[in-house]
Amino acid sequence: MKRRFIPLFLTALFLLATPAVMAGQENYGCGLGTMIFGNTHTLLSQVAAASTNQAFGSQYFGISSGTSECKSPESLVYSPRVKVFVAENMDSLALDIARGQGLYLEALAALIEVPAENRGEFYTLLQANFSSIYPDGQVTSDDVVSNIAAVMM
Repeated sequence: MKRRFIPLFLTALFLLATPAVMAGQENYGCGLGTMIFGNTHTLLSQVAAASTNQAFGSQYFGISSGTSECKSPESLVYSPRVKVFVAENMDSLALDIARGQGLYLEALAALIEVPAENRGEFYTLLQANFSSIYPDGQVTSDDVVSNIAAVMM
């Protein structure tokens, strides 16, 4: 009975890994499988790397922590959600940043995942740099996002 499942398992494994393998040279991502099998770029090593990454879930941890040969995102400030939020709430966000408090400022902090214990410092930092974030009345939402990112660096 168990022997019947081995070909089924291998077929499923191959089908799950095939889209990742066909995408390009380093298409298995990062994680434990990459660390073990990532030095060679053969079909078998890429399937093994992708399968190991998926089986152990190490890719998820690696991406969020920047380990296992994964790179964590450079900045959440540039995420599409943040850009849309800033574009739709420019005036209200400006008022909250100028005051150093408010719902729009809290929402921005949540969107860019500022830890709750650091939000007071974040609000103060943005308030102190208001004139850099909103330098004039012609500032665009993309400028505001870039200026916030620059202040946070």
